[in-house]
Formats: sequence, structure tokens, C-alpha cells
Amino acid sequence: MSLGIRIFLVYALFIGLTSYFVLSTVMEEIRPGVRQSTEETLVDTANLMAEILRDDFKAGTLNENRWPQLLEAYGERQPAASIWGLPKNQVNHRIYVTDDQGKVVLDSSGVAVGQDYSRWNDVYLTLRGQYGARSSRAVADDPNSSVMHVGAPIRDKGKIIGVVTVAKPNSSLQPYVDRTERRLVWYGIGLIALGLLFGALLSWWLSAALRRLTAYAQAVSEGRRAALPHYRGGELEQLATAVEHMRTQLEGKAYVERYVHTLTHELKSPLAAIRGAAELLQGEMPVEQQQRFVGNIGSESARMQQLIERLLDLAQVEQRQGLEERVEVPLAALIDTLLQSQSARIERKQLQVEQRIDPNLTLVGEPFLLRQAIGNLLENALDFTPAQGVLRFFAKQLGAQVEFSLFNQAEAIPEYALARLCERFYSLPRPDSGRKSTGLGLNFVEEVVQLHGGRMSIGNVPGGVQVTLHLPR
Repeated sequence: MSLGIRIFLVYALFIGLTSYFVLSTVMEEIRPGVRQSTEETLVDTANLMAEILRDDFKAGTLNENRWPQLLEAYGERQPAASIWGLPKNQVNHRIYVTDDQGKVVLDSSGVAVGQDYSRWNDVYLTLRGQYGARSSRAVADDPNSSVMHVGAPIRDKGKIIGVVTVAKPNSSLQPYVDRTERRLVWYGIGLIALGLLFGALLSWWLSAALRRLTAYAQAVSEGRRAALPHYRGGELEQLATAVEHMRTQLEGKAYVERYVHTLTHELKSPLAAIRGAAELLQGEMPVEQQQRFVGNIGSESARMQQLIERLLDLAQVEQRQGLEERVEVPLAALIDTLLQSQSARIERKQLQVEQRIDPNLTLVGEPFLLRQAIGNLLENALDFTPAQGVLRFFAKQLGAQVEFSLFNQAEAIPEYALARLCERFYSLPRPDSGRKSTGLGLNFVEEVVQLHGGRMSIGNVPGGVQVTLHLPR
């Protein structure tokens, strides 16, 4: 299981447990909260009614006045109200009045007049000067039939002479409770989904950052060129810096060891030839032989110098992870400059040169490296092109890249050698001299092309050999 999935699962578990406990706690508080608010309203209503009914109750004229008719008319009212989107089409308060003995003398429902309510807490406690309230079921087996009752004392000169009770069924509050719970559930689901989405994005971002760093480390371990991932501060930036520092230290050490071994191996042959010629020159020999051995010393010295220069150029390119500058380089002008520098060899071999490149076509990269790379290709082509042969340059734009090709008339490259042409120190004998080159030219070209984000291919075509470079435009 990947690290990103593990992080997301832990985050999802945390969000789920937190949401469950928060939602369950809030849901448990909704119903009591609504009832508490309703009870507070009933207290106000009961005390208001106690003041309104006091004089008539004291005079004993409650049933003689219009109070029974008023309460009956109140019970028949249809408010047609919309409370937060919920319709209210009937009133739900029941109001009854008891005397100081707990006997009902007035009831808005008209069913309890004359009954003894002195044992109910709303009446019993209120007559004793306490807060009287109760919640009783209208149907014993139905918990949803409970009704809240709140009593308020009717006083005469400080003495309690009766009780007014205002009752409201809890079922009338249920729509508001249900609506609040539904909205809370939907809000909770939305917040959970948003939290999980945020967690998924966080896990994806962290995993992607680690994947880039892992890919970089893997590329370095395989010897491939890769750009160091960039992070903005934090532990990831420190980790990337540490990995890059470790790569520099380890790769530098291994690189030096490899190049020292390579250089010593390649210098053995020319040094042996120079030493042998020098030993022979110490003895007596004809002038012609002396000149031949002196020539050998000169050619082998030049070969050693060329080998060292090529190795230094290759080492400089291989150690770099990116370009130091990116400028537009006119391709046709670059080819003309290289042809001009090799004009003596071209004229000596009487080669036919065809340059078919649009003067407005440009590449993006380091001019010095591009000149060295294409110059190496031209030198290689001149080595293998026979006298009066053909060199052909052409290029075309392919989207964001330029396809540049160099064709030279030559014998076909052997099949066994095609896959090894870009190997370091691998070279084929030159047709004119039969000698091999340093075997670093094409390897250098490939490194430069890859540094520019391109690719190179070499293959046999009818009439000769063609090298193709795909470089950014």
C-alpha cells in the first residue's frame, strides 16, 4: 500500500470518528434544546395569562364572561404561517385554570372542567410557591404523545389563589426537530466530503512530491540525467537538498575513479608507441626511419592530446544536470560557420555539400555546446565520406521540436556496430587511414542532445548514413 493511500486512510478515519462524535453529540442536543426554548416561551405565556385572568378569577366570573368562548375561538384559529419554510395551520396551546384546591374551573379544550388536577406537578408545585412544570403522555404507550405543561400562580395580595397552566404537545415541535436534524446531517455529510476531498488532495500532493524525489534518486542511481525537484521550504526542500548533496559527493567520487581508470587505460597504447619509438631513436638508423618514428611520436602525442581534450569536454557535459543558458540559435548560420571551418578538408576531398535549412529556423539552447555537438557530427561524416562524395544538411519543424539530419555518402555501417556507435571509446576504422578515433565524439553528441531535452538516432539509408537529432525549437 502506497504512502499516499495510508495517509489518506488515516486522515479519513480521523475525519470519520470526529464527525461521528460531533454529529451524534449535536443531534442529541437538538431535541432538548428545542424543548427548553419552548418551555421558556410557555413560562412567559402562563405568567401573562395569570395576570390577564386574575381579576375575573378573583371575582369568580371566569365562566360568566366570554373567556370560554374566547379560548374556544383561539383553538379554532388557523395562522397559515410559514416558519423557516415549515407551515403552521393550527394553534397547539391548551390553557386551563385551577383554583387553590387544584380543581379545574376553566379549560380551553372543555374536557377537564370540574376535575381534580391537584396531584399534577404543574398545579401541585405552583400552589406551594414553586416552579410547576411537567411532561405527561396523552397515550401511555406512545412516547411521541407527551405534552409539556407549565403553571403560573394567580396571586391576590401575595397569596396564591389559583393556577394557570399552558400546555403544548411535543409533537407540534417534531417537524422543526426533524428539519434541523436533516439539515445538520446534510451539512455534516458535506463537511465530511469536503474534508475527505481536502485529505485526498493533500495525500496526492505529498505522494506526488515524494514520487518526484524518488524518481530523481532512481534516475541518479541508474546514471541517467534528471533535474532536481524544487520545493518551497519545509522538510521536503531540506530532503531534496540533502539528496542532491549526497548525489554530488558520491557521484563525484565515482566519476573521478571511473575517469582515472579510463584515461590510464586509453593512454597505455599511445604511451607504449611513443616509448618504443624513443628507444629505437637512441640507436643508429637511416634518416627515413628516424623521420617515420618521429612522425609516430607526433601522431601519438596528438592522439593523446585529442583524447584528453575530448574526455574533458565529455566530463564537463556529463556532470551537468541542466543548461546554463537558453538562447535562440539560428541553425542555418551555425551550419555555415562549421562548414567554413572545415572548408580545407571539404575542398581537398572535392565533396558536394547541400545545405537545405530555412534561414529563419532556430533552436533553443547553449550555442557553444550545440556548435561542438554538430561540429563533431561533421568531423565524423568527413572521416567516412569518400572523395567527391555528398554531404547533405536539412531540417524541418515538428511542433515544438526541430528535426535536424546530416546525410553523408558512405559505406553502410555494419549491423553489429549500429547499437554501439554511441558507446564511450567505441570506434570504427577510418576508410582513409584505417585508424580508429578516440571513440568519444558521438558519445559527447548524445550527452549534449540529452542535456537539451532531445534525442539522437543513427542509421543506414540508401546511399549512405544519416544522423538525426530532435532538438527543442
